Amino acid sequence: MAIEHILPAAAVVLSATQHALAVISGFAVGFSLGLIGGGGSILAVPLLLYFVGYPNPHVVIGTTALAVSANAYINLIPHARAGNVRWKEAVLFAIVGAAAAFIGSSLGKAVDGKKLLFLFAILMLVIAGLMLRPRKPTSAEDAITDHPSHAKTLKLVIAAAIVGTLSGFFGIGGGFLIVPGLVLSTGMSMISAIGTSLVSVGTFGLTTALNYARSGLLDWTVAGLYIGGGILGGWIGTRVATHLGRSSKGALNLIFAVLVAVVALYMLYRNLSAFGIHL
Repeated sequence: MAIEHILPAAAVVLSATQHALAVISGFAVGFSLGLIGGGGSILAVPLLLYFVGYPNPHVVIGTTALAVSANAYINLIPHARAGNVRWKEAVLFAIVGAAAAFIGSSLGKAVDGKKLLFLFAILMLVIAGLMLRPRKPTSAEDAITDHPSHAKTLKLVIAAAIVGTLSGFFGIGGGFLIVPGLVLSTGMSMISAIGTSLVSVGTFGLTTALNYARSGLLDWTVAGLYIGGGILGGWIGTRVATHLGRSSKGALNLIFAVLVAVVALYMLYRNLSAFGIHL
């Protein structure tokens, strides 16, 4: 679908109820990120699309990309203070990935909205599977060396290019792709990968959002509502997480992964018509 045929964000007027639902959606995204350390951003698109009722898939992707970016940068602050961010790797991954995200988001804008959502749903199923994988415990032995080899640097660049392209194409932060990419390419600990990934999540999201904004595919008002709700949700989710044991968090992670999978199946069903299939 050509960009000039896509309804611009300025032409969409939401009701007061939809504005309230946007805040609730942002809260849910932030709460999930604070509670289980991820997953919320993958639901940002379907929430805005089906819960709030925003009619344009491309504007939804551009708008949620900005909200995810803001939440990532906000959550980066406590991780940076705790020393969980490997800045050299973070900057390199973010720069390479941002360039790839620009290319990916340019491709995404040119794809028919329903087809893009269908592919997005497939990615959601993949991420639901990744959420079910147990996280590797953090230990001092996992720490990355201060002098990474050329092989590790090359792996880091390749991982950043792949993840950045996917992040831009689908308009997601990509934390569940970035974290394993950092661990596999550098050998850094899981906690360092989580903290370091937020630099890229924020940068990829911002790159995608600005690219969509260039084409009028970003609703700034809704993005602001999403960000506001996300800040409050993230704060409450983080506080709740501090009072839960590891087993409780594991159960929540399982429930959330199932929720992501169910929503993905619903999106597949809703967008089958893009391929001429009608059930």
